[in-house]
Amino acid sequence: MSSPVLLDIAGGIASITLNRPQNGNAISLELARALMHAMHDCERDTSVRVVTIRGSGKLFCSGGDLKAIEGHGAGAAAYVRELLAYLHEALSAIARIPVPVVAGIHGAAAGAGFSLACATDLAIATTSSRFLMAYTKVGLTPDGSSTWYLPRLVGLRRAMQLTLLNRELTAEEARDWGILTDVVADDALPGALADLARRLADGPAASHGAVKKLFRESFENPLETQLMHEMQAICAALDGGEAKAGMQAFLARQTPKFR
Repeated sequence: MSSPVLLDIAGGIASITLNRPQNGNAISLELARALMHAMHDCERDTSVRVVTIRGSGKLFCSGGDLKAIEGHGAGAAAYVRELLAYLHEALSAIARIPVPVVAGIHGAAAGAGFSLACATDLAIATTSSRFLMAYTKVGLTPDGSSTWYLPRLVGLRRAMQLTLLNRELTAEEARDWGILTDVVADDALPGALADLARRLADGPAASHGAVKKLFRESFENPLETQLMHEMQAICAALDGGEAKAGMQAFLARQTPKFR
């Protein structure tokens, strides 16, 4: 059997592919564990400057594997607890890795697939993509960090609407609500994702990592603390080679080379 998650690292770009196309890339225990290991591999590899996450087959991710969960009968809660231990660690790694993580979404992102899309730093989707929380449709509650990210992306009222009423969003609506960075034609996703990943990989890696950290910690910090962190970050950048290369190129009206 092929791995439920594929990882390829080349040219500073780590490409992660959810690889259960016959199951809509539903998140099983094995997929969650493999995604965690893939993210850990990305964290350890100092050549990685950007991570992309895609789904194989007809859609991005249909959510949790309900067939596997229901099949565990009385042990379903124990199975999900183990599954989420792996999935939530993978999501923690997405948050803490000091490089941008980009989702490329096609088909549908439902349940935990929707949660995974929200947890990335940037997300682009095809025009035919659809987004649905779906948890309460089957009597469950959200997981995969969606109760943390979703209200921050769309606001509390809309997060409640999406979850309690299971409002399905088109790609254009998801972009307008702040969930997506961009929407592209159905056949343009591979090229658009590759171009965005290359642009990020060729950019200032230390600066990207600092920006990601500043924004993610800002929700928990009072203003004065955040101002101090901004000062520390920009001064650290000035002591590094990226800022020197970037400013010299700007003043010379050249394109900076951060590699």
